[in-house]
Amino acid sequence: MDSLTLIQPDDWHVHFRDGEPLATVVRHTAQRFGRALVMPNLVPPVTAVAEARSYRARIMAAVPDFPDFNPYMSLYLTPRTTAADVLAAAQDPQILGFKLYPAGATTHSEAGVAKLEGIYPILEAMEQCGVALMVHGEVTQAEVDIFDREKAFIDDHLAPITERFPELRITFEHITTREAVAFVRACGPRVAATITAHHLLYNRNALLVGGIRPHFYCLPVLKRERHREALVEAACSGDAKFFLGTDSAPHPHGRKEASCGCAGCYTAYAAIELYATAFDRAGALHRLEQFASISGARFYGLPVNDRTITLRREQVPTPDSFPFGADRLIPLTAGETVAWRLYGSSGDDRPSR
Repeated sequence: MDSLTLIQPDDWHVHFRDGEPLATVVRHTAQRFGRALVMPNLVPPVTAVAEARSYRARIMAAVPDFPDFNPYMSLYLTPRTTAADVLAAAQDPQILGFKLYPAGATTHSEAGVAKLEGIYPILEAMEQCGVALMVHGEVTQAEVDIFDREKAFIDDHLAPITERFPELRITFEHITTREAVAFVRACGPRVAATITAHHLLYNRNALLVGGIRPHFYCLPVLKRERHREALVEAACSGDAKFFLGTDSAPHPHGRKEASCGCAGCYTAYAAIELYATAFDRAGALHRLEQFASISGARFYGLPVNDRTITLRREQVPTPDSFPFGADRLIPLTAGETVAWRLYGSSGDDRPSR
């Protein structure tokens, strides 16, 4: 198959940052996706409805030539979040839910939650109001090996939450292990998971073999090959519990290639093309539309998009960098080629890059 037309996909987990860099990264997402669920871990974090509305306006101002692009927003769940905050979020159709970051788990997570049991009253309010919980699922205790932190989070926190709040809609974000796949499958229909392109394409050798490669460093980190294989099987299975969320996370070149580099892989520049590569390698291109365009929308109670995109099998060089404010942004496949090219939506035959 050398050409593939899909219902326009959505990205249900993306980081845009703020300020001048928005112009580059939002455009990459808007070229490919009809909708995006935007993460709230700015500095300071987006914790209130008014802040989310303001941030959304800045996002839309960055791409005036994509008026149909629809960013949905999330709020940062903190120990100070109140039931009134939950109710306000439930009343705004552009806000889908709250993002839970265990304190210290990833980039800009300092404002996150240290004691998860302390937010149980807020989770109860979210369950009652129909507001979704998006979870970065890792523990942060120093004694827990970094490759085991997702499984520990499932056992210590996520399993008790799903049992205590069975009607709470939960998205287990950017899962990385076969244990996470099994857990999501064992839960009821209100628990689902996003999977990134980089976790489908790479195992931890990409990060560590031949030297440390900082642009493959993300959290949760890349895992063993058996975990990557489990993710590919889940994504390509047609199971509606698994859907697309890039976790594309831009960082300035100087903060990635540093003595203590930031966590995050930048993939928005070729996101759907990278997913197509993973599905193609698995012999499952016929399942890409379900994963990328249908399952996430239905999980969040939204209609699928009414436009299409077309992918054609072409070798497309990746630039060494993109402008990122006063710095540069290094894409994941910098200097390499991507095996698919995106063409415009709904009959527009022009290449998007």
